[in-house]
Amino acid sequence: MIEDIRGTFRRLHASGTFVLPNPWDVPSAKLLEHLGFPALATTSSGFAASLGRADQHVTRDELVGHVALLAAAVRVPISVDAERGYAADPAGVAETVRLLAEAGASGVSIEDYDPDAGHIEPVEAAAERIAAAASVCRQHGLVLTGRAENHLYGIADLPDTIARLSAYREAGASCLYAPGLTDLGDIARVVAEVGAPVNVLAMRTGPSVPQLAGAGVRRVSTGGSLAWAAYGALADAATELRETGTSTYLDRALPRPIRDAAFGA
Repeated sequence: MIEDIRGTFRRLHASGTFVLPNPWDVPSAKLLEHLGFPALATTSSGFAASLGRADQHVTRDELVGHVALLAAAVRVPISVDAERGYAADPAGVAETVRLLAEAGASGVSIEDYDPDAGHIEPVEAAAERIAAAASVCRQHGLVLTGRAENHLYGIADLPDTIARLSAYREAGASCLYAPGLTDLGDIARVVAEVGAPVNVLAMRTGPSVPQLAGAGVRRVSTGGSLAWAAYGALADAATELRETGTSTYLDRALPRPIRDAAFGA
C-alpha cells in the first residue's frame, strides 16, 4: 500500500502542476483529502501552532508521531517539512529521514537555514545534508525536496538561490523549493535554470496557480497559511462573541454534509 502511495507521489512530479496544501492536524488533513487534493504536506509552523508553540520548536519525535497519525488517517501521499533535518550532522539527517519513511512519509524536504546559528548554511554543508537525506529517500522511494531559504530571511540574491538549488539537485534532491519568491519572472528563471521540478509557496502577493503553471512550476504548496487562516477565523468568531454577543460567524461554519463526508459520520 505505501509503495503505491509513494509511486503516486513520484508520478505527480512527472508533468503538469498540482497543489500540495499543508494540513496541521488530522482533521485538516482529512478535510483536504475529501476536497480532492491528490497529496498533502506537513507545515512546521502550523504543526507547532497546534501544540501552542512557535515555529522551529518541535522535536523530531513529535514530528515523527505527527506524520504517523496523518499517514494513518488519509490515503493520499504525505510529504514532510523536516526543517533542517533535526540533527547536527548528515548522519543524523539520514536517521531522521529513515524514521519519517517508517512513519509513512512519501516525501521529505530539507532546508538550509540553521535556526541555532541564525543564518543560512554554507552551500557545501547544506548539500552534504541533502546527500545524506537522498541516500535514504532512494531506498524508500521518497521524493526529496531541497529548500533554499534565502528569500524568507531577507536575502534577495536570486543567482545565489539558483546556485544553491542546483547544488541540492546535484546532491540528490528530486524537487527544488525557494519559499518566498513572488515575482513571476524570477520564478520562471528558477524553473528554467535549476533542471528539476520546482515547488513554489502560494503567497497573498504572489502569482496565482494558473500563472505558476504557465511558468512551468510543478508543485504549489501553502506552508502555514491555511492554519493561520483557520486560526484567524477562530479569533474573528471569538471576538464577535465576546464583543457583541452574536454568533453570525456560524454563517461561515463548515457545512454539516462536508463534515460528515470528511470525518465519517
